[in-house]
Amino acid sequence: MGVIGINGTGKSTFLKIIAEIETSDSGTITKPSGVRIGYLPQNPVFGDNISVLEQVFQGSSSEVKELKDYEAKTILTKLGITEFEADVSLLSGGEKKRVSIASALVNPSEILILDEPTNHLDNDMVQWLGNYLYKFTGAILMVTHDRYFLDRVTNRIVEISKGSLYSYQTNYTKYLELKAEREEMEISTERKNKSIYRKELEWIMRGARARSTKSKERIERFDKLISREKPTAREKLNLNSVTTRLGKKTIEINNISKSFGGKQLIQDFEHIVLRDARIGIIGKNGCGKSTLLKIITGEEVPDSGTVVQGETVKIGYFSQESEEMDTSLRVIDYIRAVSENIETVDGNLTATQMLEKFLFPADQQWNTIGKLSGGERRRLYLLRILMDAPNILLMDEPSNDLDIDTLVILEDYLEGFNGAVVVVSHDRYFLDKVVDRIFEFQDDGNLKQYVGGYSDYLEQCTAHTNQEKLESLSSQQLSERDITTQKPTRNKQTKFTYKEQLEYEEIEDVIADLEAQLIVLEETIQLEGTNYSKLQGLTVEKEQLEKNMNEKMERWVYLNDLAEQIAERK
Repeated sequence: MGVIGINGTGKSTFLKIIAEIETSDSGTITKPSGVRIGYLPQNPVFGDNISVLEQVFQGSSSEVKELKDYEAKTILTKLGITEFEADVSLLSGGEKKRVSIASALVNPSEILILDEPTNHLDNDMVQWLGNYLYKFTGAILMVTHDRYFLDRVTNRIVEISKGSLYSYQTNYTKYLELKAEREEMEISTERKNKSIYRKELEWIMRGARARSTKSKERIERFDKLISREKPTAREKLNLNSVTTRLGKKTIEINNISKSFGGKQLIQDFEHIVLRDARIGIIGKNGCGKSTLLKIITGEEVPDSGTVVQGETVKIGYFSQESEEMDTSLRVIDYIRAVSENIETVDGNLTATQMLEKFLFPADQQWNTIGKLSGGERRRLYLLRILMDAPNILLMDEPSNDLDIDTLVILEDYLEGFNGAVVVVSHDRYFLDKVVDRIFEFQDDGNLKQYVGGYSDYLEQCTAHTNQEKLESLSSQQLSERDITTQKPTRNKQTKFTYKEQLEYEEIEDVIADLEAQLIVLEETIQLEGTNYSKLQGLTVEKEQLEKNMNEKMERWVYLNDLAEQIAERK
């Protein structure tokens, strides 16, 4: 089950109540005795003088520690933690979150409760965790903003909105369809209520008779109509003109290199950021993604090379850490300190109106920042950056701690943003919607460029991997492939049969077609999430495709070797 809703609606509180970390004001929770609950907090807090491995098994029995030691180290390694005896107090916030994930996964439980499990994970880690949870045999209750992750892992979505729960027995993609249907029904109901309201208003106002003579029930119904909660349709945030003018010269990155502690992070990177660029930067944790953005802003200095900014460049930098906020400030004053209003294609919008578009209702705007949740503060920080009308946006993991509703608003904003966007993110859905070019950090500090969004990048990587397999197979001796019975010899067959000639001419196209089918099938499996009846058939189909492709690749090696021998004889 995936729990979604805007920041501040109570998602984390809901998880804590189920996990028995907090108690509810009223009501009860019933569960069978002996049910074990694993819990991953959004922001884990660890003590001092305790090792990583000790923290993973905190509170566990000696039997669990002995049985699960190897598994714990394997999971930690998958999550990028290899120093098992390191003091957890010396770890970064992201590393602590990953240690906490390992603890939740390793300790046996029937119910696994996870609060933002994908935060601080790189793309490979997110994919590994999704596959792990997909195979988990118990129940899962989680809060996450990662929409592809929700599709992969969940079979039920619960939306928390204004104190109400809306349950959908499906994954995220289908939930969007069902929610749209629900909202259409609410709008239709509202139209009927308006019609009834007009008729009742006429009746209430008719004549000079005293109100006391009218039907009490009918008056009560009218009062309910007046106080009813009305559905609101989401407005698309059209901010095409909300930028400072950007001249021809933007940002030129000239052969920059940077290393830390003997590790080469960036090696001779050169790029000109175009005025309408939409660039996504990906790579393993610690590879230098944030460092690259800091070099562009001037916060970090490269070891060599230069970064040159045009005179009209105005950078908006949305960092991972956000900024220190004066928690005594009112929300409205925090935004007004940047700008009282902002010009858009639809006219002038005040700070109050912009706050409302970013899901801060009028009554909340007069609260102090100290009363906001962590996610709400992150959303407020994002709005402050956008209110300053930048023309180049640098965003470091913008989806961390932002709810899905805010991400949709941000995606709408970026769609009409009249400037360049460079974003570091592990959120594959966000990258697919926002960017048209991917830079991937390599182990040697070089950045490899791919055209398209994240799904396009994956497709290109898969095609490249399959091509490497073909080339590797062709260079190996057939004896190493254990198909010596097929290998032609000098004293035997030295020409193609008619059928082999036809097969040789078509086999590369056949392999390419199988590769394309496999890519499409893998995407379909990803989209189906946990529709088990469909997944079972798709998995069988995938295994058969892979088997066919392996057979064709082996056959290609045989035919190619035979063709070389025939050419030599000629």
